[in-house]
Amino acid sequence: MKLKLLGALSFFIAGTLAAVNAQDVAHYVNPFIGASTSSAAAGVYHGLGKTFPGADVPFGMVQVSPNTITGGDNAPGYSYEHTSIEGFAFTQMSGVGWYGDLGNFLVMPTMGDLKTSAGTLQKPDSGYRQAFDKKTEKASAGYYAVTLNDNIKAEMAAAPHSGMLRFTFPQNKRSRIQIDLARRVGGTSTLQYVKVVNDHAIEGWMKCTPDGGGWGNGDGHAEYTVYFHAEFSKPLKNYGVWSVDIPDDWSRKLEDVISARYQERVAQAQVIKGVKEKEGKHLGFYTEFETTANEVVQLKAGISFVSIDGARKNLQQETKDWNFDGVHQKAIALWNKALSKIKVDGGTEEEKTVFYTSLYHTMLDPRIVQDVDGQYPGGDGKAHRSAMFTKRTIFSGWDVFRSQMPLQTIVNPTLVNDMINSLVTLADEKNKNYLERWELLNAYSGCMLGNPAVSVIADAYAKGIRGFDVKKAYQLSVNSVEKFGNGERGYTAGSVGLSYTLEYAYTDWCAAQLAKAVGIKADQDKYMKRGQAYKNLFDSEKGWFRPREEDGSWIAWPDSGRLKQWYGCMESNPYQQGWFVPQDVDGMVALMGGREKVVADLENFFTKTPKNMMWNDYYNHANEPVHHVPYLFNRLGKPWLTQKWTRTITRDAYHNGVEGLVGNEDVGQMSAWYVLSAMGIHPVCPGETRQELTSPVFNKVTIALDKGKAFNIVAKNNSATNIYIQKATLNGKPYNKSYIDYRDIMAGGTLEFVMGASPAKNWGLTK
Repeated sequence: MKLKLLGALSFFIAGTLAAVNAQDVAHYVNPFIGASTSSAAAGVYHGLGKTFPGADVPFGMVQVSPNTITGGDNAPGYSYEHTSIEGFAFTQMSGVGWYGDLGNFLVMPTMGDLKTSAGTLQKPDSGYRQAFDKKTEKASAGYYAVTLNDNIKAEMAAAPHSGMLRFTFPQNKRSRIQIDLARRVGGTSTLQYVKVVNDHAIEGWMKCTPDGGGWGNGDGHAEYTVYFHAEFSKPLKNYGVWSVDIPDDWSRKLEDVISARYQERVAQAQVIKGVKEKEGKHLGFYTEFETTANEVVQLKAGISFVSIDGARKNLQQETKDWNFDGVHQKAIALWNKALSKIKVDGGTEEEKTVFYTSLYHTMLDPRIVQDVDGQYPGGDGKAHRSAMFTKRTIFSGWDVFRSQMPLQTIVNPTLVNDMINSLVTLADEKNKNYLERWELLNAYSGCMLGNPAVSVIADAYAKGIRGFDVKKAYQLSVNSVEKFGNGERGYTAGSVGLSYTLEYAYTDWCAAQLAKAVGIKADQDKYMKRGQAYKNLFDSEKGWFRPREEDGSWIAWPDSGRLKQWYGCMESNPYQQGWFVPQDVDGMVALMGGREKVVADLENFFTKTPKNMMWNDYYNHANEPVHHVPYLFNRLGKPWLTQKWTRTITRDAYHNGVEGLVGNEDVGQMSAWYVLSAMGIHPVCPGETRQELTSPVFNKVTIALDKGKAFNIVAKNNSATNIYIQKATLNGKPYNKSYIDYRDIMAGGTLEFVMGASPAKNWGLTK
């Protein structure tokens, strides 16, 4: 099904927000941007953005969002083209593949006979899921609403650790709220507990283990327990539990849980009325009541990953009453405060919507995972408390080291400290001597490749962000590159060895920067040398990088040459992966035959890219390895080409609509690239303080910095045609560099460009 582009303000909720003022930037957020997992629309199995449209707050623990699907590569649990909803969950992941996880505490309003199975997209009437009219679906920052075909209106709002659902029912004798405690996006929770604590509240927990699928269908090793305390606005008078008898010898991975056999067993669950406490393998809770026309029934719940007591405290502190509109307005205020860290002037309404929605997507993760009392779940399975940092989770390392974390070093350096501290203490708690590369709720998933945490630490240290145990972080970084690296052989062999070799060479260089910082010269020399390992996979006969076998021989060159997907590469081809030598661009250029040859090759790389920027064999913006490549023209003395292509990408790869992201959002990375590039800055090499400059999308960008300072980027005469920088000044003085130092940004001031329609080939050439 072709997804329709949403109008710039189609997501705006009439009557919900007051008149927009200069500080109200949250109204630009369109949570439907990228909210599809459709592989058909993407033209590739990876699908589209995979964002979720539900209610949340900046970096919050809770996301209250519609879920339309449990199985498949549908990490957000939602895809816009689906026409029925199985429920509204309190936890979600944004923009990831590999089956996904979370999607816990699934709440659904229903009427009539109780159904214990969700049903399917193909046959929604076979379960409690319900079809809905797409025209009734609304989403904005901190809010989501939809009217189900049973004429039940569902609205949701969120706070950092809790959420509220407001249901407006028609007149009915058997209205109901039911909660599927077993549900999980990528499988099932394997054990649940629920207790009725009074005539308005329940509490309990849901244990999620690799045996129940989840992250990577269990291969991601995600193991966590979601604790909840939920309260109802209508008394619990006619309530009960449904319990499914799951045989001990049944496997419970994703493919099992969504099978007809399993779902038939769920549909035949035992319904136990009036039970006050129950533990089981597949539980649900329901409460039934009579409703009058347009009667409002609400549910609010606190979530914790530590304890039931933590969940109860989270709810009591944040959501004390039944003021749904108050919760909504607080969420809007939180989003306005967070998004106002960057203010833009000029540009079209669509560009502002794309910009602020992108910034919004960069402010979902790494999310807080500690309770209001400071307790967080440790990697050792015990509760911990830290007075030094806020514990965070979901570190999509291989993605976010490129743009997302560099963006946060500018707009939210405290978060970067938090993330590094979270990873360093996690290693201690799990008794590991290395850093996790893709962390989810303390899991050492091993997902993707490289040593991205080393990059984040080196980048933070270089930028003066050092609120962590530097000695310990350094040792963990060294241990990581020793455990996962090219080693003495100088390359990684095998079918994806090219990607590994180049990524490891870069993070070895990062380790060298840290060694220099802490004054260990021997390590500095060792890892600088290893940072040159990329050269060991360059085949001078082919003129490009090529994977090797363990014995050193080349893996056979394919007929399509460097365009061959998965030839030595992870989710890419050698033409795309081969540009990843950020630590030594000059050395890479010399290897490739010199500046003019490389410039011509890069221009070919971009000109053969399809205009829609969807998944392709050339500049594939849908996947991370190429995200720094447009900025290589700055390093090659052709900065006007960086300006040309970044403006092209911001125009063609990002839109205000469901198909507005050409690839997976990947926990903020895709959006962070847009935020930085639209402002006119982006790094090539995290770990050094140089930030490349390019053509801003907006006439003026103001970045709010710490201690009341601000950095302004002004583009005079800027337009869709005037995309080339003619000249520049920094704090009133002529500026002829195509880059700026991070320290100059953080000191505050004004960088001013004069823009024109033709390249100014004499600007930006000063070294």
